Amino acid sequence: MTNQVQTIFICQFPMPFDKIASWTTMYNYLLKKHNPFDYIICPKPNKKANSDYVYLRDISLIDRIKNKVDNRSLYSNYIEALKAVINKDKKYIIHIVDNSGVVLPIHSFLSDNFERKNFYIQYYYQGFNPIYSSVKGQNFIYALNEIFFLTGLSYKAFLGYYSDFTPKARVLYNGTDSDKFKIVDNTIKVDLRTQFKIHGKMVFIWCSQDRPKKGLDFILDVWKKLYSKYSDKIVLFVVGVNREIELEGVINVGRVPNHELPKYYQMSDVYLFPSLWKEGFGIVLAEAIKCGCYVIASKQGGIPEVLQFGKLGKLIENPNFEEEWLQAIEHVINDKTLLLELKNDNNILNNLYDINDWSNKINSFITEAKESIL
Repeated sequence: MTNQVQTIFICQFPMPFDKIASWTTMYNYLLKKHNPFDYIICPKPNKKANSDYVYLRDISLIDRIKNKVDNRSLYSNYIEALKAVINKDKKYIIHIVDNSGVVLPIHSFLSDNFERKNFYIQYYYQGFNPIYSSVKGQNFIYALNEIFFLTGLSYKAFLGYYSDFTPKARVLYNGTDSDKFKIVDNTIKVDLRTQFKIHGKMVFIWCSQDRPKKGLDFILDVWKKLYSKYSDKIVLFVVGVNREIELEGVINVGRVPNHELPKYYQMSDVYLFPSLWKEGFGIVLAEAIKCGCYVIASKQGGIPEVLQFGKLGKLIENPNFEEEWLQAIEHVINDKTLLLELKNDNNILNNLYDINDWSNKINSFITEAKESIL
């Protein structure tokens, strides 16, 4: 019966996406291994998945001018693409990821031109805080049939913010490739460190995008104070930035391809995540944990849930206070038993935040949506 319902994936990026990003990497895997979509509406990609495509045209200057009066004009290319796909005699699951602006225009288009009950809008939110305030936010919520949150904490934030919360909700953690992000044995770890001439030191790593809210400059200030005291014991890898960092005890490796990231986690002991905003999930957290790193992270947004509320690492209650980071890092320097706690149960890490499990759940949730709309 579910083959009577067709699935449409709507994406603001060309899919598969050939650049590095968190959720697009997951959807690349989904499209390659377990593709549930009959149609993909997106900009033209360099290579195609096994789906029918409708490409989004570029938004014109006229559309942008019209948008000042009616903001649906900014998304007119999505509406045109849907018109090319939709058959009035069929039912559809419309799957949207982290593109909140397109939801209301699509909902209005479907309501004005079709039986809205024949369409089921799934929205996968990759942030943390409620998206819109006041009337627009409530209308956004009404437009959804189902919403996936990265953490239960994010769901609670929405539930407490909007007076009415009508869509079905699920928590769907991001996933990583367990065949790549995994613990390696000690001989490989030593070999990796030897490539950088590191011997007998505790290795810390910061890996993220170089934006103020990711806290690199903050943690470098912390590092200056630490290194003056522990210069013979510690070294810090910085991964993901293109600027010069001239600081003792810091190795800046710059931006690296996604397939090279695991080795930097695997040679490290401690992952530092000084996020200064409310993270939705933080896929780098999952990558570091699965490679066996002890994590010290800000108690912000969805991070506490990703770290299982302290079971998988140390949460900093006041992430803008340098002294709390200093205390937490000094604690792990002086108590190396913390580094062994996770590694003693490798099976838990292998199954944790696994991309294959994630893709199976996406398929399962789409199948349930088909059954619901029928």
